[in-house]
Amino acid sequence: MGIVLNQSIKNTLITYIGFGLGAINILFLYTNFLTEEYFGLVGYILSTANILMPLMAFGVQNTIVKFYSSFKTGLEQQNFLSTMLLLPLFLIIPLAAFTHFAHNQIGEWISKENPITKDYIWLIYVTAIAFAYFEVFYAWSKVQLQSVFGNFIKEVFHRVAIMMLLFAHYFKYITIEEFIYSITIVYFVRLIIMAFYAFSLQKPILKIKRLPNIISIVKYSALIILAGSVALIILELDKVMINQYIAIKNIAYYSVAIFIATVIDVPQRAMQQIVNPLTAEYLNAKNYLALDGLYKKSSITLLIISGLILVLILVNIKALYVLLPNNYSEGLFVVFIIGIAKLFNSVLGNNNSILFYSDYYRMILVFGLLVAIITVVSNIILIPILGLNGAALASCITIFIYNTIKLIFVKVRFNLSPFSFKSIQAFIITLSCFLGFYFWDILEFPISSILLKSTLCSIIFLVSIYKMKLSKDINGMIDAILNRINKKTFK
Repeated sequence: MGIVLNQSIKNTLITYIGFGLGAINILFLYTNFLTEEYFGLVGYILSTANILMPLMAFGVQNTIVKFYSSFKTGLEQQNFLSTMLLLPLFLIIPLAAFTHFAHNQIGEWISKENPITKDYIWLIYVTAIAFAYFEVFYAWSKVQLQSVFGNFIKEVFHRVAIMMLLFAHYFKYITIEEFIYSITIVYFVRLIIMAFYAFSLQKPILKIKRLPNIISIVKYSALIILAGSVALIILELDKVMINQYIAIKNIAYYSVAIFIATVIDVPQRAMQQIVNPLTAEYLNAKNYLALDGLYKKSSITLLIISGLILVLILVNIKALYVLLPNNYSEGLFVVFIIGIAKLFNSVLGNNNSILFYSDYYRMILVFGLLVAIITVVSNIILIPILGLNGAALASCITIFIYNTIKLIFVKVRFNLSPFSFKSIQAFIITLSCFLGFYFWDILEFPISSILLKSTLCSIIFLVSIYKMKLSKDINGMIDAILNRINKKTFK
C-alpha cells in the first residue's frame, strides 16, 4: 500500500474518531456540565480565535506546503522552514501591541450585549496564536510526508483533554474560570507536542539566510491570509456576530445545532482525499471527459450518502432534542436550514477541486471576498430580527450564493455540470423518505424511536437507490457486503 493511500485511510479513521469524541463533548457533556451562558462563551472564544488564526499564521501553513519542494538541498529547506517560523511574528507582535493599548475599547465593543466576554479578550488572542503555530508545525510535518500523527493531535488529542476537563469541572475539581483557561492551555500543549514532533523530522537552524524568492513567498502568504480568512469568516462569523446582538447563551444552542448538521460534511471530507489528486491529474492532462465523469460520479455518490445522513438527522431531530436539556431545542430550525445548505455543498462533488487545481484558482479568493461581504451584511440584518434563526438563514444564503457562483463558473469555463437525471431521482427518494418518516414519532421513548426510524428509513432508502442503480460505487459496496454475508451464512 502506497504512503499516500496508507496515510489517507489512517487520517480518515482518525477524523471519524475525533468527530465521535466531539459529538460526545458537544451534545452531551457541554450541554449537561456547563450552563448555557458559559457554553456559549467557550464557543465564542474558539470561533473568534479561529477567525483570527489565518492572520496570526500569516498564511505560513500554506506557504510551507507550496514552496518547500522548490528548495533542493537539505540546508536550503532548513533555512526556509526556520524563516517561516519568524514570519507570523510580523503580525503577531503589532497585533499584541494594538490589543494591549486598545484593550478597553475592544472590551466595550464585544461586551456591549454580553458583559461576560469582556474579561476574555486576551484569551481569544492567545488561543489564536496557539491555533496558528499549530498549523505551521503541522504543515512542517506534512512536507516531510508525515501527516498521521499531526492529524491525530489535531482531531483527537484536544477533544480527549477537554472531555477530561469537563468531568473535572463537573466533579468540582476546577472552577468554571479554571476550565475556560485550561482549554487554552490544552491548545498550547497541543502546539508544543506538534512542535517537538516537527523538529524531530526536520530540525530548524539558528543562523537564517535571506531567501532568494522571499518577495514571492511574502506575496503568496498575504494572498493566502485573505483566502483563509474568507473561508473561516463563512464558517465561524455567525457565532461571533450572535454575541453582538443577542444573549451569548444562544451560541450554545447554535453550536449544538451546527455540530449536528456538520455530520453531513464528513463523507465529503473523506472523499476529497481521493478525488483531489484525480481532479488535478485530469486537469493537467486536459482530459475533460474523465473529469466530467468524476464530477458527476462524486456528485451523485455524495448526494446519496449525505442525503441519507440528512434524512436520518431530520426525521430523528425531535427525538434527539428530547435527550438534550430543554432550551437546546431552540436550534431545531437551525439544523434544518444548515443541513439543507450542507447537502447542497456536498452535491457539488469535486467542484472546489476543479477550481483550486485549475488556472482559475485565484477566482476562489474573488468569490470568497464577495461572499464574505454578503455574510457580514446578512448577519447584521437578520440576527437582530430573527435571532438564532437569522444567523442560520444568513449562513444558508451565503453557502447557496457561494456554491451557485462556483457551479456557474465551472459550467461556463469548462462546460461541466455535476447533475444528471440520476440526481433528480436521488433527490426524489431523499424527499420521499423525509416526508414518510418525519411526522411519525414516539417521543416518550426517544432512543427506541431513533433506532426504529433509522433502521426502517435506511432500508427503504438504500433498497430504492440499489434497485434504481443510481451509483455504481454504492451498488458495488452493497453487493460486496451482501456477498460477504452470504459466504458467512452458507459457509
